[in-house]
Amino acid sequence: MRLAEIVSPLYRFGRQMKLATKFWKQIKTHPMARLVLLSALVGVVAGFGALAFNFILDSSGELFMKRAVGYAIPSPGGEGETRMPEAPARRWLLLVVPAVGGLLSGLLVFSIAPEAEGHGTDAMIDAFHRKRGVVRKRIPFVKTIASALTIGSGGSAGREGPIAQVGSGFGSALATWLKSGDHERRLLLLAGAGAGIGAVFRAPLGGALFAVEVLYREVEFESAALVPTFVASIVSYSIYCALSGKWGAIFRVPEVRFNQPVELLLYLALGVVCALMGMLYVKVFYGVRDQVFRKIPLPRHIKPALGGLGGGVIAYFLPQVLSMGYGWVQLAMDGQLALGLIVTIAFMKILATGLTISSGGSGGVFAPSMVIGGLTGAAVGTVFHRWMPGVVTQPAAFALVGMAGFFAGVAKTPLSSLIMVSEMTTGYGLLAPLMLTTGACYLLTPRKISMYEHQVNRRTDSPAHEGEFVVDILERLQVRDAMAKDAKLTVFRQDTPLAEMLEGFATSKQHIFPVLEDGELLHGIIYFDDVRVFFTERGVPSRAVVAQDLLAASYTVVALEEDLASALRKFRTSRLDELPVVETEGSRRFVGILSRRDVIAAYHDRMYAPPVR
Repeated sequence: MRLAEIVSPLYRFGRQMKLATKFWKQIKTHPMARLVLLSALVGVVAGFGALAFNFILDSSGELFMKRAVGYAIPSPGGEGETRMPEAPARRWLLLVVPAVGGLLSGLLVFSIAPEAEGHGTDAMIDAFHRKRGVVRKRIPFVKTIASALTIGSGGSAGREGPIAQVGSGFGSALATWLKSGDHERRLLLLAGAGAGIGAVFRAPLGGALFAVEVLYREVEFESAALVPTFVASIVSYSIYCALSGKWGAIFRVPEVRFNQPVELLLYLALGVVCALMGMLYVKVFYGVRDQVFRKIPLPRHIKPALGGLGGGVIAYFLPQVLSMGYGWVQLAMDGQLALGLIVTIAFMKILATGLTISSGGSGGVFAPSMVIGGLTGAAVGTVFHRWMPGVVTQPAAFALVGMAGFFAGVAKTPLSSLIMVSEMTTGYGLLAPLMLTTGACYLLTPRKISMYEHQVNRRTDSPAHEGEFVVDILERLQVRDAMAKDAKLTVFRQDTPLAEMLEGFATSKQHIFPVLEDGELLHGIIYFDDVRVFFTERGVPSRAVVAQDLLAASYTVVALEEDLASALRKFRTSRLDELPVVETEGSRRFVGILSRRDVIAAYHDRMYAPPVR
């Protein structure tokens, strides 16, 4: 073999490695390229995490519900067989199994990771705002097992909470391992949450938007996280659907379309009903927690068992409240449920969810919210269909729209709710009613009423953005906006004697004292710290020292039209608490004094001023 035949491949390999190394260095130093690459990695883990969680959840449901209780919970059309189930073979076990699942979940959570209790999305929101995006590494594992035990044993909860914590937990851990800053860690946290939700609900766009919208109660988005959440959600969705074989929508919906404008009034009425139901849902959810379970003098480990027992008692008489409940929405859309049963399930689902999660059980609130909203819509649609069958020809359309409207109100996520429900049902023919109902429900539900307690009102209220908006606001304010109006100031003439100055110093709270020419032109400044010595000197003749003798060697001024950001920089460089104000830049006409307190007060007033109506 000739030497060239050996050297040539080695040379090509070395050249390729050199190019790969150069490419990697460019990736590492380019912020967006690095973020996209890390988001894709988060999406891979979230996709496999969603598969693992679904497998564990299905195994838990098989063990507790099918084998122990002898009850097959119906599935939505896109996830399995949807048919009216037979009565539980061993109904009496419904009094036991949910309690056992709650007990196992409570022991696991409160012994290892207490922050994994309740619905995980709220914990993710809290981590973003107040914990620098940090999630303990054990949380995703504990949350996965605890939620599978809770939901699989019949607890009324959903998958979005646990899978959001699985994805966000890995995003946080990856950023910590790479020694990323808080900003990048927070973005990867959201990318993981959006990826997990987008995969498990087969709604990649809705999952990504939900992660960036759910942080705030007003219609605001964490826009910096849009690209990372999109990338992670696309990757996780593709992996989840490819390996599970489940492509397409979760629900099987008949072809529905909006073609009668008069129906908009009815969809508006649906928005009102969903808003009322949403307020009841939130009040019951947190009322059960605060007024019942927090007052029970038992260890926290035991309380989820009591919640499971309460849910089991309801399920003994109404098994339809068990687990997530998507199958019952599917049956309602298919017209296989009576109106009375639809209404009963909707109200009892509210109570069952409160007992399950508010007691400390582990699971999400998305699925119960969708079920309650879907059944509320189905009930309203059925009533309207009976009243005016020529106008409302498809009650199933109201069930679909009710899911989005209800969740938009209780979660404060109008846009992602609309998109996610459209993806879960392929109900794109109802975009106009969806927009109207979600908007109405969001606006009618008071801002303080939300399923997610750790949401903040807007970006400016988030500790994650503390300080980001200060300069922007100060640049829009001028010194004239902040300076105290009609303040009584102590000023001196050039020939003011020491005795008169000492009297002025003693009666004033100023830190600087302007010295004026002709009553209005700034001649100089006297600093209070420079005259302290004269308060202890007793032998100084009255006319021996005048204001001209005490002038500072240099001083800094601000102008009326100067913005407060510039004034704040002058405060910082001069290390003073007060600065003299002149009429215009370059002018000597004295008009007042600006203090640091004035700047802070002006900023606060602008930030928290009530909206103009």
